Amino acid sequence: MSSSTLNRGFLQTSVGKKSIVAITGALLLGFVVAHMLGNLQIFLGSDQINSYAKTLQDLGGLLWVARIGLLVAFVAHVGMAIKITLENKAARPVAYAVDKVHHATLASRIMPYTGLVILAFVIYHLLHFTLASFNPEYKTLLDEQNRHDVYKMVILGFSNPLSSLFYILAQACLALPIGHLSHGIFSIFQTLGVNHPNIDARIKLASVSVAFIIFAGNSSIPVAVLLGLLK
Repeated sequence: MSSSTLNRGFLQTSVGKKSIVAITGALLLGFVVAHMLGNLQIFLGSDQINSYAKTLQDLGGLLWVARIGLLVAFVAHVGMAIKITLENKAARPVAYAVDKVHHATLASRIMPYTGLVILAFVIYHLLHFTLASFNPEYKTLLDEQNRHDVYKMVILGFSNPLSSLFYILAQACLALPIGHLSHGIFSIFQTLGVNHPNIDARIKLASVSVAFIIFAGNSSIPVAVLLGLLK
């Protein structure tokens, strides 16, 4: 039996599918953290955030390779997570489901729903800022050094209270204690075999802490714009 056949066989197992979700989840978590740290540079002023954006744009083809890689990871993560959820529902007797729900955490029970909100947010975020589909004029914003004025674009975008509220809601679904990340980070460790009764509590605490930091960091930008702290 060839290695490719073995790999396909492994990916059809429950462990294989969960491993894909865990690995792609870890990659996406790394992107979320890096993306947040980059965006927080807006608090350092327009020159800093615009320079950061220009550096990314100057990567050219490498930037598109990273984007395509992230897209593949995102599609694999969402697709496999949906597949696992549907298979579990199809294979689980009603009585077992009723009993199990009392032992599952709230975060784990609502993960499919928070995941859908995050999916909607990603699509909206790409249309809002990356593609500027709702506001084509964002593409023509330039600063004094003829760079794309990301600073002004972000402030204009978050000046809409509904847009800002949706961003904050999405961050809550992503990162608060009942959100996707707080349970997801812990699940990554479990799936990859990094778990033990002696350290599980610490991993859970670290997962919630990281999730809260991401929520606070990402939400601080629309909140600062709405409060007039960023002008």
